[in-house]
Amino acid sequence: MRRAVSSLALLLALCPFAQASPRLDLAGFQDREGAITVQHGADTVDPYFALQALLLAQRHGLDATEAAQRWIAWLLPRQKPDATFDRFCRSGAAWAPCKTADADDSLLALWMQLLESMPGGFKADPARAASHAASGRALERLFMPSWGVYHASPVYLHALFMDNLEVWSRLPARSEAARALERGIQSTFWDPASQRYRVTTQLAARGDAFYPDAVAQIYPLYLDFPAAPRERSRHYRDWMRQHGARWLAQGKDDFAWGLVAVVAWREGDRRATGCWMREAQALRRGPHWTVTDEVAYQVLEAKGAAPAAGACA
Repeated sequence: MRRAVSSLALLLALCPFAQASPRLDLAGFQDREGAITVQHGADTVDPYFALQALLLAQRHGLDATEAAQRWIAWLLPRQKPDATFDRFCRSGAAWAPCKTADADDSLLALWMQLLESMPGGFKADPARAASHAASGRALERLFMPSWGVYHASPVYLHALFMDNLEVWSRLPARSEAARALERGIQSTFWDPASQRYRVTTQLAARGDAFYPDAVAQIYPLYLDFPAAPRERSRHYRDWMRQHGARWLAQGKDDFAWGLVAVVAWREGDRRATGCWMREAQALRRGPHWTVTDEVAYQVLEAKGAAPAAGACA
């Protein structure tokens, strides 16, 4: 009997599927009610960042179930009658709407994706099922058949490249809906003359800022968009050669952009990943550190990444 128990214990230890996933730790970002702030200990909730962070954790093997369930319970009753979401600011001990979202399309898509990802789905819960259905209707009202992509919101009638990629990312892979949106994204945003993606359909919007211009070019790799302009590893190397140094310096003035570090890890670029983690140590949980950066750091730690010891220049 002892031999059988020992054999079972050894088998469980060796089987990766038997190991519990590392648990996402949002201490300092998620309060007792379930609200998730943009920054550590901050007084602002932007649902987009919370949804992005939770889905990033799920995609890369962190157990985000408890944090996600608490977040859903907090946000669900705050969804507006038109199914969109506001941003929230702390007013005393309570949270109050303080600003409208600037992009409803991606926010609605990410909200639906999170609901769909929960254990047991969402259909057994009437409130979640109603929210999912209302969100889907609101998202479809933003669709532009002539272009095959989505408006940012009923107020902002332009379309945004990265938002449409996020809408695409929740569609079933290789479904007709996914293929149709892929075609719409490619025809609307790809600029063959410059060999890069346009960030928006707005005229005279071309720029050279790290965000959104440079980030937009690596976003297809982050979401595994199949129509990326070049072979994946070459696209990544070209991007890092052009923007890598600027990316590692972002945390001094802007945000740390941990999403890029996750892409670097997936592309096998351990040097870039380690350099980002080293830079991030001084930024972690500070004013230039978002909840998405925190999740990216925890994802990389769970995968065995560590801060670089050598030169990064």
